[in-house]
Amino acid sequence: MKEPLLLDGREVSKSIKGQLKGTIDSLTKEGIVPKLVTILVGDNPSSHTYVQMKANACSKIGMESERIFLPTETTTEELLQTIRQLNEDETVHGILLQHPVPSHIDERQAFDTIALEKDVDGVTSHGFGSTAFQLNAYPCCTPAAIMEMIDFYNIDVEGKHAVVIGRSPILGKPVSMMLLNRNATVTISHSRTENLEQMVSQADIVVAAVGKPKFVKGEWLKEGAVVLDAGYNKGNIGDCDYETCYNRASAITPVPGGVGPVTIATLLRNTVLAAQQKAMMREVSHT
Repeated sequence: MKEPLLLDGREVSKSIKGQLKGTIDSLTKEGIVPKLVTILVGDNPSSHTYVQMKANACSKIGMESERIFLPTETTTEELLQTIRQLNEDETVHGILLQHPVPSHIDERQAFDTIALEKDVDGVTSHGFGSTAFQLNAYPCCTPAAIMEMIDFYNIDVEGKHAVVIGRSPILGKPVSMMLLNRNATVTISHSRTENLEQMVSQADIVVAAVGKPKFVKGEWLKEGAVVLDAGYNKGNIGDCDYETCYNRASAITPVPGGVGPVTIATLLRNTVLAAQQKAMMREVSHT
């Protein structure tokens, strides 16, 4: 079998950021600089790294970013109050609550407190429902990144059998809806699914989003399957055993350098779109 197509997320990310530059310049001339605020609760080292990466990405394309660090002992109500203040702040266009939060915090309540027009990470229940029904909302960034890569590399999903391994409300579930909306036949599975290996062996497209390093083995795959690995585990390891999956796939994402860079680019794009929407509303109110 020939070498698989390497789905390089850095190329996709570069393309998205290139498209954003003109919009950011135009908004800045109007006195609107797209601004993303990231809230981090606690001292998870990985989360600190992700937050720094997002801030760096904003800076490189002329966006503003702000990081709010809250102590581990922050209560749900204190977090909600911070989010409400950001909802009211006219200079803020996007709010991102870094996942995961400490276990004593009601994460779902916190997500759903983010104003829909500032939910650039697509984490609210309303946003999920709107995405599923193909209505106007910012989609979850990692699922949207997966779809962006599918489009960039012209991967046909219509009529194909996609197996999504993972059911989180910000990854597995929304990407399943997005694939379904593109006329794929979608099976949602997870780490407790019985006969998972057999199920994966029937898939034309495999989306690994289970949060377990090297969970998907190459011998599970049908020859020529497309593998989209959304996992990012300690040591820069994905949810797929890359070496063995590489030998059977027709196309595969590396980790790192696959879905991750596109996720950040999608977050930036959603924030710029939110700023653009704000500018349009301001224009209408002045006419």
